[in-house]
Amino acid sequence: MFKTPVDASRFETLIEINTLINSDFEDAKSLLTRILESATKLTSGEASSLLLVNPDNNKLYFEIALGAKGPDVKKFSLNMGEGIAGWVAEHNTSLIVNDVDNDERFFSDISKKVGFPTNSILAVPMRIRDKCVGVLEIINKTDGRPFIEEDLQWLEIFATQAALAVQNARSYQRVREEVHFLQDQIETRKGYHTFVGKSPSIVEKLEITRRIAQTDSSVLILGESGVGKELFAEQIHLNSKRADAPFVRVNCAALPESLLESELFGHVKGAFTDATSDRRGRFELADGGTIFLDEIGDFPLNLQAKLLRVLQEKVFEKVGSSEPMEVDVRVLAATNKDIDTELAEGRFRQDLYYRLNVLPLYIPPLRERHEDIPELAEFFLKRINRETKKQIRGFTSEAMEQLLSYGWPGNVRELENVVERAVVICGDDYIRPADLILSAGESVGGSEFVGRSLKEAVNLFKRHFIRESLVQNGWSQTRTAQILGIQRTYLSRLIKDLEIKKES
Repeated sequence: MFKTPVDASRFETLIEINTLINSDFEDAKSLLTRILESATKLTSGEASSLLLVNPDNNKLYFEIALGAKGPDVKKFSLNMGEGIAGWVAEHNTSLIVNDVDNDERFFSDISKKVGFPTNSILAVPMRIRDKCVGVLEIINKTDGRPFIEEDLQWLEIFATQAALAVQNARSYQRVREEVHFLQDQIETRKGYHTFVGKSPSIVEKLEITRRIAQTDSSVLILGESGVGKELFAEQIHLNSKRADAPFVRVNCAALPESLLESELFGHVKGAFTDATSDRRGRFELADGGTIFLDEIGDFPLNLQAKLLRVLQEKVFEKVGSSEPMEVDVRVLAATNKDIDTELAEGRFRQDLYYRLNVLPLYIPPLRERHEDIPELAEFFLKRINRETKKQIRGFTSEAMEQLLSYGWPGNVRELENVVERAVVICGDDYIRPADLILSAGESVGGSEFVGRSLKEAVNLFKRHFIRESLVQNGWSQTRTAQILGIQRTYLSRLIKDLEIKKES
């Protein structure tokens, strides 16, 4: 029990945090940060950390670190029993150490490497069903005084709150991941992919997709290889009145020209040597629904007239037959080729292009939508974790910075491959830069960053990033601030400080 009267504001803080714990698990890390901030303030600490125990390797990882050297501290981990926090975790016992230099349990390596002098430490275990799942640690009192028993009692209360938040967040996360997994499995069994993306440009494209889905007009989806053109074709179909009808995919580049006509339009028995029976083509199979012609830029010139007729008249003949067949099919096509070049060099019919390009949809490359990279990386990590039965918790800040600064010539498909490879290689709780094997010379604006200080490089990245967001939002500061999740006044200050100007 407390020996002195308790400040009412402290209890208000506890009540407020308890309310948050019992109402919102969407952002557990923010909640844990709030708990640690309050604990640090109420014990007058200079710095603090929240460490979680990984039961798989019995190590403690810095989940949250506050103070001047917080970001540097998060790069480290402790073995069970190592340092004051490790001792507390191993013995499941609170500890006050007011003279760390004379305590053999103190592990000085982290303090030395980050350049933060440690004089005293207050550490308590976070317990779930009497088992230590983590440690709250406060470093140094701001006034230089020693920690006292009352500080310990307060920290133990906050440790109980933090443990409850961790327990609730883990339960919520398990349920949410299971729901997402089941939804993903259902969509996968239907043949569709989970759509991931929240950047302004992708949100805008999705809105356009929903609008054009309501029509039956042909759509030509353009973009580099690996940007996800097929996923947008799926979204058009799923948001259309044909959603319950077939969605048939054809990769025009994957089929030899000799088979493509039969594959698309079918054939009758005896049409050619191996035609031992009648066969339905993809257009017939898609009747009433949607057909997606991927890599349409590779469609053979001698078959383009037949495809044009289907688009114009909804009629075709099977190979070896003169009997016309009518179909009700919406055509979506995609290509990563420069269609203007194909037209100019006579490899693609102009009249076919006009019929396909009724509603053009351009998908920007991944390097132009950095906001999608963290979300996509986390999505791939969770899926590959499940497939490989690994428990990798995420990416270090350095690894994520590397992902954000890379040029992604292979776009989303390359990102998926990089994450899968990193999961296989990674032998730790978090994917680190060494686990990412990225092609040399593909950093975004790499030459721009050479020879600059870290501060200059960060400001340069901010300038590019904010300017691109402004362009995406028509230079509306209000809209851009909402998308970026910051105050409009702060955005205005950044625009001024970074000298971001709208080109005339």
